Amino acid sequence: MDKTFQRFALFVTFFIFFFIPVSISVPFIHFHGVNDQCSNAEARSFTQLLRNLSSSPGYCLEIGNGEEDSMSMPLMQQASIACEKVKQMKELSQGYNIVAQSQGNMVARGLIEFCDNAPPVFNYVSLGGPHAGVSIIPKCPLGDRHPLCQLQETEVYSDDAQDHIAPCGYIKLASEISEYKEHCKFLPKLNNEIPNERNSTYKERFTSLHNLVLVMFEGDKLVVPKETCLFGFYPDGATTPLLLPQQTKLYTEDWIGLKTLDDAGKVKFVVVPGGHLEMAHVDIVKYVVPYLQNQLVFSS
Repeated sequence: MDKTFQRFALFVTFFIFFFIPVSISVPFIHFHGVNDQCSNAEARSFTQLLRNLSSSPGYCLEIGNGEEDSMSMPLMQQASIACEKVKQMKELSQGYNIVAQSQGNMVARGLIEFCDNAPPVFNYVSLGGPHAGVSIIPKCPLGDRHPLCQLQETEVYSDDAQDHIAPCGYIKLASEISEYKEHCKFLPKLNNEIPNERNSTYKERFTSLHNLVLVMFEGDKLVVPKETCLFGFYPDGATTPLLLPQQTKLYTEDWIGLKTLDDAGKVKFVVVPGGHLEMAHVDIVKYVVPYLQNQLVFSS
């Protein structure tokens, strides 16, 4: 009787170990915005808040030295560093989710579209990201001596500005549209804007997302136009009319696969009250947390 029971127990243990699927929480990474760093209290507390609310492991991914490099390092280089860091993190090897704030979305999308041989990104939540560009040079605090604050419109697409002022990689000025297309070193590539240079791999990688959540802040005065956070923008070379995301050529011609994702029901266009990145706790719970609670299932 004892031997029979032992054999049965061994069989049950064997069955459970080899045939019952095991699930674990998908980890997430957080990209902060410009002029910030992971060690700052606000960025650190936001990452921790998302961990607590989702019960998923999460990491703030730092680029270079953080605050200074977020402003001065070219976005292509920032995306490249993010790519290498992600590939080195064993915790992300089976796939992960992304939450990005403001300019951090440029790094996040560069990671998704440009990174070769990387683990998959499942869900991507964008908070206040300038996806279609910004139509004016961002305003600087009074007295700020950073080169961005001294920049003239005619200088935005110079090699010096493109190589040393990160936001110049997504400034899209109507008065300088031909210069933008020819000399801006980041956003035209990210958005597959140049007809004879469109890369189907970027589109393929972007459309592999399970969910894309685009959040715009109703009172946003920092990102202009605020609708860029949803991929809305102006026609090339104009400042009117303001086009809805679905009216832009990026969408209708499906340059990066936004329409493909939307047609599949995988895009959430979200508008919340508040200024830039001022997201109420209830909105974080409603629009961010659910996309950090997916599970990876393993079968032995």
